[in-house]
Amino acid sequence: MVRGGRRVFGVRLIISLPGSSTRGRVAAPTLTVVSSWRIDDFAASLTALSPHTVVAYTSDVRSFAEWCERSDLTDPQQVKRTTIRRYLSFLTTREFARRTIARKAASIRRYFKWMIAGGHVTVDPTAGVSVPTDDGRLPRVLDTKELTGMLEAPSDVDEPVWRRHRDDAILEVLYGSGLRVSELCGLTVSSLELARNAATVWGKGAKERRIPISAPAVSALRRWLGVRSEVVAGEHGDILFANERGKPLTPRDVRRIVDRRSPVPTHPHALRHSFATHLLDGGADLRAVQELLGHSDVATTQRYTHVSRERLSAAYREAHPRA
Repeated sequence: MVRGGRRVFGVRLIISLPGSSTRGRVAAPTLTVVSSWRIDDFAASLTALSPHTVVAYTSDVRSFAEWCERSDLTDPQQVKRTTIRRYLSFLTTREFARRTIARKAASIRRYFKWMIAGGHVTVDPTAGVSVPTDDGRLPRVLDTKELTGMLEAPSDVDEPVWRRHRDDAILEVLYGSGLRVSELCGLTVSSLELARNAATVWGKGAKERRIPISAPAVSALRRWLGVRSEVVAGEHGDILFANERGKPLTPRDVRRIVDRRSPVPTHPHALRHSFATHLLDGGADLRAVQELLGHSDVATTQRYTHVSRERLSAAYREAHPRA
């Protein structure tokens, strides 16, 4: 039987004596973040963000709070600038990607700004802390041959018709409209205006925008809608795409589709990058591309102009006899 235990750095260790059901082993430690962190209240305050972003921010802050409690810092008022720096160093030694560390730091920074605004802490420990930034690399832009291989891949003889039509529609919309994967997964039947080659999507920050749909995507969507009722479960009524179990499509499902259809290793987001780069290569206005992508800051869209300049320089070096 279990006779007791003690709390060490916020962890309750339950020690079983010989003869108990756990045979003397130490039970897996569990952490309970105390209420002074107000993490649930923080999550509830993120009303302008998408559900995926809220989950990410909340998870990041909770992980940080648990790490602090393991060092006996049970109140956010105890967190200092050195604490933040030690945590970032800890993440680095655990070999987290720079982009992931930057996101976690942004989550913690937003959390402490909220805590200060609510009068729960008096000093922002994230102020002045430098954060490792992402190297800014974008997925490789797919060329015409690679895109054709993905969008027009021959059907597998054993592939269900509904899956072929669904995957065709998903890939055509991703490349033809440059959607984020989360935006694609959130599409509904009622959001489509196929007669006008358009659709309405909800982007980051719950921002609504109207996007054009290419002619091949419209055709693929019509084929999918013709068989959609065979797949989508009744309780999920208006969702546009579903997985093999009839449940709403997830980003993981989309990655599987791309892996199955792409002739080269790639990522679903590469279709969005290819969409933007090909538009700029074709002479599209930067502000128009910004609007199509749903970027709130044009500086984000300008990354693609760098890609396009590199592609132009490469074409010059390969084609010009005096280059």
